[in-house]
Amino acid sequence: MEFGRTHQAFRERWAGTDDDLCRYSMSLDLHNTLRQEFFASYLFILEQIPLVKLYAATCANVKGQKQFYYRAQNFYKDVPASEEGMMGEFVELSELDLEGSRQFLKKFVGPGKASTNRALDCGCGIGRVSKGVLLPVFQTLEMLDMMENFILHAHKYYLGDLADRVETYYVYNLQDFTPPPQRYDVIWMQWVAYTLDEDAFLRRARGGLGPSGVIVLKDNTARQGCRLDTVDSSVLRHLDVLTSIIERAGLTVLDVQKQDAFPESIVPVWMIAMR
Repeated sequence: MEFGRTHQAFRERWAGTDDDLCRYSMSLDLHNTLRQEFFASYLFILEQIPLVKLYAATCANVKGQKQFYYRAQNFYKDVPASEEGMMGEFVELSELDLEGSRQFLKKFVGPGKASTNRALDCGCGIGRVSKGVLLPVFQTLEMLDMMENFILHAHKYYLGDLADRVETYYVYNLQDFTPPPQRYDVIWMQWVAYTLDEDAFLRRARGGLGPSGVIVLKDNTARQGCRLDTVDSSVLRHLDVLTSIIERAGLTVLDVQKQDAFPESIVPVWMIAMR
């Protein structure tokens, strides 16, 4: 059975949680909710976090949105609008990251491949990937981030004259965003999928692709299973879990490549192209 070990872990832990979760009816409700929200990840995460705590961290509502997303947005309020803010303590890896992305992108755009008319940068931050990877290739660009101060910094300062080629800035939470239909040649998602609960956005993004369009997901991955950080609501998923989520979204994986030359001391970063 797929994820058999974690299913067994869930069953073993289940027996000890009923008293805390108002006996059987409440347990079943929480179980079904979590199955819907985190169908490929939550069984792994259960090995580290009790069910009642996992529910609070993911599905409970705070100020009109799930606490999972509220925590993420609250975390980024304290992140500076700078390259250091985007890369954290790994700012020295920025150029390696950009070059790896540029080489990967070349496989999917150009004659006989996806057009170079328009791309969407999801979770764009201040525009580090927009400036270093996408704008040198695409005629026009659209940028999306949930933090308005990041978008403003990109437009006013970071992109310089390149800002004239940005058609639209979206200040939006990715989980609430639906791409316009058949609009983009490439939808780029870097270091943002780990703040999403499973495949809902990928399903919507699929409809936003034009002919031969491609979604590129680049993200940190877990070496084993999944790991939830309840501070910033990031979920590290093993590459196998990510590809399972992609397939459940109705997408086909075109290519998978590991980011080269990153230190072994940090989690693996993988690039996945899909359509």
